[in-house]
Parts: sequence; C-alpha cells; structure tokens
Amino acid sequence: MTGLGHVGVITDTGRKRRRNEDAYVCEPPLFAIADGMGGAQAGEVASRLAAAALKESGAKTLGGEQRISDLIQEANRRVYDRSSTDPNTSGMGTTITVALVENDDVAFGHVGDSRAYLIRDGRMEQVTEDHSLVNELLKSGKLSPEEAESHPQRSVITRALGTDPDVDVDTFTIAAEAGDVFLLCSDGLTDMVGESEILEL
Repeated sequence: MTGLGHVGVITDTGRKRRRNEDAYVCEPPLFAIADGMGGAQAGEVASRLAAAALKESGAKTLGGEQRISDLIQEANRRVYDRSSTDPNTSGMGTTITVALVENDDVAFGHVGDSRAYLIRDGRMEQVTEDHSLVNELLKSGKLSPEEAESHPQRSVITRALGTDPDVDVDTFTIAAEAGDVFLLCSDGLTDMVGESEILEL
C-alpha cells in the first residue's frame, strides 16, 4: 500500500499574460488542472466552471476511470451550456486533466494539452497525450520534435471542454509505487520550463 503522501499546488500568471486562465482542484483523492481559452475573460470562466463542476460532483463515490469520465462529461456540459447561452462567453473552452487516487491506483481523465507526468526512479514521463495540432503533425511525421518546440501553432488544441455537447475523454489507470510523484500542469509550465529543469525542482 503506497498511500497518498504530500500534495501541493502552485499557480502563477507568468510574464506573458495579464490574466491567469488556469483553475485547479486539490481535494484528495481528486485532483485536476484546467486551462481556459477564449476572448476577454471567457477562458477564465471556462476553467473555473469546469473546476467547480468537479468539486461539486466530487469523488464521493469512487469508481476509477468511469467516474472520471462522468465527471468530465458533466464539466463539459456546464461549460458548453454557458457558452451557448451567454454571448460574452461564446466559443470559450478549457483543457482538463484529472487524477483520482484509489488505494494504489491513480485513474486519469484527459482532454486537451494540459499534462500529467509520472516521476519514478529519477525519470519523468508524460503519461497523457496532447490533443493538439502539433502533436498530430508529430505523430504523422510531418514535424520533428525540434520543429514542434517553436511551431507557430503549438498552442492550437484539437479537443477541449465546452466546444461540443459531448467530448471524447482519454482515460487510463497507473498502479502507483512507493516514491512516485504525479504532476498535473498546464502548458504555462511546460512551454517555459524543460523536463530536466522540472525534475530538479
């Protein structure tokens, strides 16, 4: 039994933007990061709506991947409904990456390009797949990893909450081992800080 160790949250607007469009959930055993998108304050609204939906629905009844998928669909419905009825938030959306800890297992749900990493034995592995245009180009061989780092459309995502009534959710489970560290983060971290630097923190 590994148990749940220390948890923590850091969020920062950074140097590029005037407004922080990230929202998070840190309510053990449920954790999430959401990174909003949309004009004016719409991105901030989307990410906070998604986080609020997770907090309200919560992990009262555990159930691994299916529970996470249900939570994300509910968050999607709330963001989509608001975007469809409020002209000020039309077209808004958000990424979401969720982790639910159950004993030695960590179940994940994921939409967009916010990421989950597993740090084990001094190595850092991205366990989610970016739903982004650049990742599609990488997978098809049309772009090299070096080109991807500076591609002008690297922030274009191919899947998000709130853009359609239903959303495809990637789900998977990892068996945790003693000493494992899981990191959920938005591209605000990974666009600015390399994996080797993150490992040193």
